[in-house]
Formats: sequence, C-alpha cells, structure tokens
Amino acid sequence: MSSPRFAGGMWSFGRIIDRYATNGYGPEVGALEAIDLAAQSGELTTLDLNYPFGDRVSIADVKATLAKHDLAVTNITPVIYDRGYRSGSFTSADPELRRAAVDLGHESVAVARELGARYVKFWPGQDGYDYPFQVDSATLRKHAIEGIGEVVRAHPDMTFGIEYKLKEPRTRLFWSTAAMTVLALEQMGADNIGLVIDFGHSLFAKENPAEALSLAYSIGRLADNELCDNYREWDDDLTAGALHVVETFEFLHVTRQIGWEHPLKLDLFPYREDPREAVRESVAAIRALDDRAAGILLDELRAAQANHDAMAAQCIVRTALYG
Repeated sequence: MSSPRFAGGMWSFGRIIDRYATNGYGPEVGALEAIDLAAQSGELTTLDLNYPFGDRVSIADVKATLAKHDLAVTNITPVIYDRGYRSGSFTSADPELRRAAVDLGHESVAVARELGARYVKFWPGQDGYDYPFQVDSATLRKHAIEGIGEVVRAHPDMTFGIEYKLKEPRTRLFWSTAAMTVLALEQMGADNIGLVIDFGHSLFAKENPAEALSLAYSIGRLADNELCDNYREWDDDLTAGALHVVETFEFLHVTRQIGWEHPLKLDLFPYREDPREAVRESVAAIRALDDRAAGILLDELRAAQANHDAMAAQCIVRTALYG
C-alpha cells in the first residue's frame, strides 16, 4: 500500500444531534457548507456524500463546490434511515415505502455516475426490529435481500456496499455483523456488492476488525473500509486510534497486506469538537501507525503466526509499535 489517502463522511461536518441535545451541538450546516468545511481540514481527497443533498441543492451545485476544492466523491449514500423510513426502508411493512427505498437506490446510482463515485453505499439503519415477535424473521430477510438485490442487479457495472452495524437506531438491525452480511449477500447472488468494514461497527459487534476486513477481502466482498474508535459498547465514532491502538495497528497491517489502494475513510461524529481538528487528529494517528506497520518484520511475524506463537508475535508487534 502506498502512503494512505483519506476520505471523509460529509455528516462529520454537519449539524450533529442526539436524543438530548435535539437542537444540535452546533449550527445547522447545509450540504455545500459541509463540503467547504471538509476541504478546510486539508487532509481529505474524497467524500462520502449523503443523498438527497437537501432543499434547493442540485447535483450541479455539489459538483461545482467539489471542483472548487479539488475533491472527488468516493461514494453516494442514499438516506434510507431518516424519519420517513422510521419503520424500515427495504424491510418496511408498507410496500410503498419499500418501493420508495428501491427507487431512491436507483436514483442514487445515477447521481453516483454523474459525480464519478466509485460505489453506492447502503446503510439500512432502520431495517430491523425493536421487540421480540415484532417481525417474522423470514419475511424480514426476504425483503432485505430482495429490495437491495433489485437495485444491485439492475446496475451490474456499479459497485455497491453494505455498511453493517449491530444496532442503532433500531435495537436490532438485520445487517448486523460481518458474518450475517456475508451470508445474506451470498443468498442475494450478486457479484457487484460487498461489505463496508467500519472499524467502530466491528468493535461494537464484538468482532476483531482486522479479521472482518480479511474475511471480506478473501471472498471478494470488500467494498470499502472506515476508521474511527469507540468503547465497544456504543458507536461513539471517536477519532481513529484514540482507544484501540493495537487493533487499529492490526487493521492497518491487514490493509497493507491486501494491497488496498483506495482512500481510508473516516467515520467521525465530533459532537463537541471542531470536525476539522477531528479529521486532522485521526489522520495523524493513522499515518503514525501506518508508518510503523510498514516496519513490521514480516518474515518473523509470519513464522510466529505459522506456529501460533503468541509471545513471539507480541514481541514483533511491540517492537514495531514502540521500539
């Protein structure tokens, strides 16, 4: 892997709210202003853009703002998780809402093409349930797979990704873990869709993020990866490397080993921090860890791993990290 480049989610620069500060932790920020703020971080080359962009913001406006800052678009993320889809998007009990989610998926592909995005990302945050017996699992699975599958199969020359997450906003999400998502995608039977491995979501699901990354890559299902950090109990979206240094180090090591050449994406929610500073801190941490990952004694590490020699592996990693 060459020196890493970085992508960012436009939500990191928007107005962030939670269920207590319902008026937000900052002023309202429009899509074009969010792009301006992202550019001011000085570290991003591409952006993950939520679509639709908002009232009176056209694709031409977005394209012009991106061009002003020499920014590209890594992917388009259709907004299938807001209040309009509060009871589900592709899995809604209402067939009209399921059709609306499919239509927005098709529309997002057209937007992705116009903006030169590499892929379309689905984050079906409302597709799940909250209570026991609330849904029939077989029906939920059928709607989840068929709805996204309809969009994916209609555009075989476009890449798609599913960003899985254990829960939130629903208390149980269908696309919940790497394994669950892989099984569902195999059932979908389309080759042009894979997993978005979000480091924080993987921690939250009690996975080893490096292992999830390796799994997705090994079966040809890695669409993208995203970096952040959390305390494993919630999707805190803290700056990369703030907590789980060794796990982040292993994630970057695997990223190097698979030859990942796309930008590393930051998925941050800086509630009380300047988002530009959160990006800069994340980038600095990742670059420092990536530099050390480049110095791992690979032959020695592979020999230790071949023998399942935990202490030898720990020594090699500790030396690479701390000298």
